[in-house]
Amino acid sequence: MAITTPTSRPTNPRFSSGPCAKPPVYDLTKLASAPLGRSHRAAPGKAKLLEAIETTREILGVPADYKIGIVPASDTGAYEMAMWSLLGERPAEMVAWESFGAGWVTDAVKQLKIEHTVHTADYGQIVDMSALNYDNDVCFTWNGTTSGVRVPTGDVIPADRKGLTLCDATSAAFAMDLPWDKLDVTTFSWQKVLGGEAAHGMLILSPRAVERLENYTPAWPLPKIFRLTKGGKLIDGIFKGETINTPSMLCVEDYLLALDWAKSVGGLQGLIARADANTAAITDFVDTHDWIEFLAVDPATRSNTSVCLKFNDDRIADGAAFAKAVAKRLADEDVALDIGAYRDAPAGLRIWCGGTVETSDIQAMLPWLEWAFEAEINA
Repeated sequence: MAITTPTSRPTNPRFSSGPCAKPPVYDLTKLASAPLGRSHRAAPGKAKLLEAIETTREILGVPADYKIGIVPASDTGAYEMAMWSLLGERPAEMVAWESFGAGWVTDAVKQLKIEHTVHTADYGQIVDMSALNYDNDVCFTWNGTTSGVRVPTGDVIPADRKGLTLCDATSAAFAMDLPWDKLDVTTFSWQKVLGGEAAHGMLILSPRAVERLENYTPAWPLPKIFRLTKGGKLIDGIFKGETINTPSMLCVEDYLLALDWAKSVGGLQGLIARADANTAAITDFVDTHDWIEFLAVDPATRSNTSVCLKFNDDRIADGAAFAKAVAKRLADEDVALDIGAYRDAPAGLRIWCGGTVETSDIQAMLPWLEWAFEAEINA
């Protein structure tokens, strides 16, 4: 069978799900005003950090009485900081439908050893969030970065819940509407939807979470890097730019550039629209090709950022080897980089569709995906 090689190529072939593509306007020279070689505790550094916090609040619509802090170790550090500081006061509902949620389950069950109930679903599916006991603390991911499955709505989370909700939103923030009144702890990292640099996390606390912090002391010791209170009171400076450890001011400048770009494209709603358009292009492709489908079973739960696909052609004998071979062909042609499925996920592809990706690049890449599929089938 003759295979036609596409003629157009994506301008930016970077479709990695983390670190993700930089904003289209990215230029290293735009980071020149970073206060390098200065203390982050000096006035310029503290001003930059506070600007990052408050611009995040502005774009995401975080309520004024919620605390936002920049913390170390990316989203993982932020979420584990929350778990180790807040859990144990009451039982926990541990929710997982992909690998990162499963990691939080391991923390609660094997490390903290708190009273718990575990709720899981297979890759491509989601836990029934309405069936949880919200009198307990609930730990979950909003968007499964490795499964392409997201929470469709927060409506099932009761306003009068007694427990706290701890939400890992690392591939959802800046791409999905997050219901802040239903979330007590929210974490994400700069490297995802805005294409920032790694190693810095964001921790957002509701007044209910702050109250827990100031009135509950965990039974286990907390390392310095996790401590959010002193003498029974919140260390408020953390949420004004006085970070727990030394941040990279170059990374802060990079994040500020991404935030400015986000405002230029319409803020949160503009970013959501861009991600939705990218995902729609892939949906159109899947709908017209019977050899590929979404990993997410229910269209209502399909992610608009980490879009996960699987091959379903009967001619494929080894799904994992085939998917890797297709991804390699695309990478070798420099038309789609880093789109293999996550190592713990079912075999397939994972294409990042967050707002920093241009829809024209998705559209230019898809004919190459068809080319790579046909070439590998023929091989």
